[in-house]
Amino acid sequence: MFPSFHATILEAIGNTPMVKLSKIVPADCADIYVKLEYFNPTGSYKDRMALAIVEEAEKRGDIKPGTRIVEYTGGSTGTSLAFVCAVKGHHFRAITSDAFAKEKLQTIKLFGAELEIVPSVDGKITPDLFLRMEERVLQLQEEGCYWTEQFENRDALIGYGYLGREIIDQLNRPIDVFCAAVGTGGMMTGVAAVLKKVNDSTRIIALEPAGSPILTKGEKGSHRVEGTGTGRIVPLLQNRHDYEARAIDEDKGREMARLLAKQEGIFAGTSSGLNVFAAIELGKELGPGHTIVTVAVDSGMKYLAGDLFG
Repeated sequence: MFPSFHATILEAIGNTPMVKLSKIVPADCADIYVKLEYFNPTGSYKDRMALAIVEEAEKRGDIKPGTRIVEYTGGSTGTSLAFVCAVKGHHFRAITSDAFAKEKLQTIKLFGAELEIVPSVDGKITPDLFLRMEERVLQLQEEGCYWTEQFENRDALIGYGYLGREIIDQLNRPIDVFCAAVGTGGMMTGVAAVLKKVNDSTRIIALEPAGSPILTKGEKGSHRVEGTGTGRIVPLLQNRHDYEARAIDEDKGREMARLLAKQEGIFAGTSSGLNVFAAIELGKELGPGHTIVTVAVDSGMKYLAGDLFG
């Protein structure tokens, strides 16, 4: 039974619904379940990470009243950190770029955070863009800001561990595959640790846009799947040897995002479409009687100004 109210909106993070796909799954396919993370307060799974990172730093005394917090971000992490900091009364500065959705950048500002834009090349997400954003954060860190270091911060695994436990509790059945696109690697690592502890035979499959196949081919590249494909093997994945990797065509993810909205009523972004496309392909390989879980990581409302749903 749900409580009658939450003491703060931060308590509304998590406990998101899970949906079994029905209309877009072929007859010879495994069961596909999608965790709807856009039911989190800012419409993104990154709320889990932001809350864990901030609260663990508060416990250690790394973040105190008056501490300035900084992070470079493609938008969703920045939005979630801005949201958590707004509720807790912390000052937050986001280093981001015009390569990312306008809606995300607007939301960061609306939560009261500072926004600093690092220009992109032709609006594309490239490995050098992340390096330039990181360089700016390092400058601010030297000035005394607390850098949350989303690509290396293991506090994030605490938040994503809750996601893994929710998946287990909601399904209450063996999970053959968990697949999801990799951004920081935090969700993949945090969820995998929980799922593998329950069932070591669960396959963990990391997805990436085919335009930047660093995990599958060791090659960097440009793409437009926000929140993924940073052009490096992220630290939170480097010590894991229990995952497979697949590259998915970006256009397939975009097509799937539109199909999910029209036929399943699931309104999510490109990386979520990429997740579901891959899950169905895996489902056809495994066949009926198997279970695959993936994630709708954020809301399609964040992409209405772009060309995804145009």
